[in-house]
Amino acid sequence: MRVRIILVAAVFVCGLTIAQAADREINVILPLTGGGAFLGKAEQQALMQFEKAANADGGIHGQPLKFVYHDDQSSPQVAVQLANQVKATNPPVILGSSLVALCNAMAPLMKDGPLLYCFSPGIHPVNGGFVYSSSISTKELAAALLRYFGRKGWKKVALITSTDASGQDAYKNFKALFGTDDHKDVELIAEAQLNPTDVSAAAQIQRLKGANPDVLVAWSTGGPIGTVFKAIHDAGIELPVATTNGNQTYAQMAQYAAFLPKELYIPAADFLKSSQPPKTNEASAAKDAFYKAFEGTDIKPDGSSTYAWDPAFLVVDALRKLKPDATAEDLRKYFGDLKGVAGINGFYDFKAVPNRGLDESNVVVTRWDPSAQTWVVVSDPLGIPRAQ
Repeated sequence: MRVRIILVAAVFVCGLTIAQAADREINVILPLTGGGAFLGKAEQQALMQFEKAANADGGIHGQPLKFVYHDDQSSPQVAVQLANQVKATNPPVILGSSLVALCNAMAPLMKDGPLLYCFSPGIHPVNGGFVYSSSISTKELAAALLRYFGRKGWKKVALITSTDASGQDAYKNFKALFGTDDHKDVELIAEAQLNPTDVSAAAQIQRLKGANPDVLVAWSTGGPIGTVFKAIHDAGIELPVATTNGNQTYAQMAQYAAFLPKELYIPAADFLKSSQPPKTNEASAAKDAFYKAFEGTDIKPDGSSTYAWDPAFLVVDALRKLKPDATAEDLRKYFGDLKGVAGINGFYDFKAVPNRGLDESNVVVTRWDPSAQTWVVVSDPLGIPRAQ
C-alpha cells in the first residue's frame, strides 16, 4: 500500500510539472506573404527574439511563452478568417496584424474581445475598446514632421499618398493639420495620389515638381514607395523628401539604395542607438533590453522591430501581473489604468492616450545616413530641429 501511495503521488507530481511546463501560447496574425511581408517577417523576427528573452526571464507564471503565427497573406479577407478561427479558442489577446486594412478588417470582430493589439500605427481604435494600436499615430507623426519643416524654413509642401488604407489615413491627417494654429507657417501647395498597383509615378511627380515645393512628402509603404522614389530620382528632384516610418527598415533602404532621395526624413519614435542617451533609467533599461535581445544574431533591429516589440512587452508584462487565467476584460482594465511604463517607443500613458499610450511628445524626426547605413535623429521631441 505504501509503495502504491508513493507511485500515485509521483504520478501526480509529474502531472503537475508537465502542466506547469506547458507553453503559454499567444496567437499572432501577420502578413508573412504578399505585399505586406516586408513588415510581417521583420515583426516576426522581433517577436522570436522577444520570446527568447521572455523565457530566459521566467516566461509567464512559470510557463514558457510561445507565439503561434498565422499568415494572413496580406489579405483583409484572410485576416478576418484567421481572426475568427483564433477567436473561437477564446484567447484573452491576439497580436497583429501589420497593415491598416488588415487591422481595420479584424477590429469589428473584437467588439467584446479578445483584446487585439494591432502593429499598425495607422488605425484609430475606439477609446476604451478591445482594439489597441502600436507606436505613434499617423496624425502625431505628421504634426511633428510639419513642425520640423516650418522650423527649417521649408514652407511649401507637396504631398503624394497612395490610395490604399494607409495612404488615405495619411492624406486625411495631413490635410487636417495644414492651416491649424500650430502649422500656419507651412502650406500644402500641391498634392497627388498613386494607386498601389501603378508601375510608374512619373506623371504625378512631374506635376508636383512643377509647383516648386520646398519639400516633398511621399506617404506609402512597400512597393508603391519604391515606385515614388524612382520617379523622384528620374525627375532629377533633389529636394528634401519625407516618408512614413512604415519604411524605416534596413531592407527597404538597401532595396531602394540606387534611387533613394539624397535627403530622406522619417518621423519616428526615438528608439535608435545613435540617438542621445535616454534621460531616465527606465527608458535606458528598455532600450538596453531591446538591443540585447538581438545580440549574437544577424538581425539589425529597425522601425518594424519596434512595432511588434512594445505590444509583446506590454501584453506579457500584463499577463505576468494578472492572474494566470486573465481574460480580455482583465487586460482591458489593466491597460486602462496603465501609465509611466517605458518601452522602446517611449513612455506609455494609456490614461492620457487610450488604446495607444503614446502621443506627439514621443516623436522625433530622423534622416537616413547612407554612409553610416542607419538613421540619425535630427530633432528633439515634437519635431523641433536640433542645433547643428
